[in-house]
Formats: sequence, C-alpha cells, structure tokens
Amino acid sequence: MFHWLEKNPFFFAVGVFLVIAFAGIISILPDFAKSSQPLVGTKPYTVLELTGRHVYIKDSCNACHSQLIRPFKNETDRYGKYSLSGEYAYDRPFLWGSKRTGPDLMRIGNYRTTDWHANHMWEPTAIVPGSIMPRYRHHFTNIANFETAYAEAVTVKKVFNVPYDKPNMPKLGTFEEAQKEALIEAKKIAAAMKKDTDNNDIKTALDNGQIPEIVALIAYLNSLK
Repeated sequence: MFHWLEKNPFFFAVGVFLVIAFAGIISILPDFAKSSQPLVGTKPYTVLELTGRHVYIKDSCNACHSQLIRPFKNETDRYGKYSLSGEYAYDRPFLWGSKRTGPDLMRIGNYRTTDWHANHMWEPTAIVPGSIMPRYRHHFTNIANFETAYAEAVTVKKVFNVPYDKPNMPKLGTFEEAQKEALIEAKKIAAAMKKDTDNNDIKTALDNGQIPEIVALIAYLNSLK
C-alpha cells in the first residue's frame, strides 16, 4: 500500500493531510474545551460594570487600548501577569483590541484609583503630561444606559447560563433590585472621585436614580484586574 501511495503523489498528499489534520484535532480540541471554562475567581460583570463596559465600547476605547497582555517580559513588567483565556469567559464581545495608542488596560484596576480615572478623563494632560488622549468631559453629564446593560445581563444569564445569583457571584434579581444595588455602588464610586471640578451634576443625577457615564465607566475599569 505504501509503495502505491509513493507512486501517486496526489493521494499521498491527501493521506498526509488527513493524518496531520486528525492529529491536530486530537491535540487542539481538549485545549479548546479547557479554555472555554472560566478561570477560578473570574466573575460576571455586575450590571453597573456592564453599563460602564457599554460606555467603553460606545466611545471606542478599544480602538486605542488593548486588553490582552502577551507572555513577554517587557509586557508583564509593565502591565502585570499575562492574560489567560479563562479570564475572558464572560466577555461578549472580547475587547482585546489590535492597537496600543494608549497602554493596555487588562489589569488597570490593580494600579489606578477611582480618583485617578476621574481626573484623567476630565483632563488627560494634567495627569499624564504629553498625553494625546482627548478629554471625555461629556461622561460627567451624560446618563448611562442602565436598562440596556440589565437586559444584556438577563439575556446572557438565560442563553449562556452566566451564573448570576449563584453563591459568590454578582446578584441580578429584578430590574428594581439591580438598579438599587447599582446606585449604592455608584454612590461609593462618586464619593471617591476627588476631582478638581464641580461634581454637583453627578450627585444630582445619582439622587434622581440616574447613573452618569463616568461613574459606570470607572466601575468597569476598576473591575479589570
């Protein structure tokens, strides 16, 4: 049989391809199955964090910032531990990015504070001299779309079995319960925003049951660890 294959290059090539393809599938599939599982300690986003993630996507933050630390010393020295696939189990869509005009944000919650983010979004060059990042002052007055974030959380819970309401996982509950929980957390974030400019708009919005985009965005950035 092998002599026959050697005399027929086409069938020999097909045979080699099938052997390699089969071996590749056997080697790769277990890793795919493993990588689809959440890393121990990884939790779904709270509805407030998910709201901030929507702000992040809306303003195309992923166009300038990646969320993927590669396993190279120069990256881990600067950004922290390299990214693992299981850390993205609850990300839909992934926000890996393809360009770093600004730094990677995968673990920014480990080394930046709420106050730092507030001042940086208000006036980037005051915090990072020479920064080319634009101001995002509209985040301080725009109201975040909490309803859409809640609808997404309910959808992924039902369709993808995201474990909201399980032990040690974020609570979802009814819309009113989620909104109440989000407002409590949002007020804690607002209290930590020692921004130089007036915060009356933020306080007024929160008192009226609304969440400014800057508060939701900071909640999301703080969750990236």
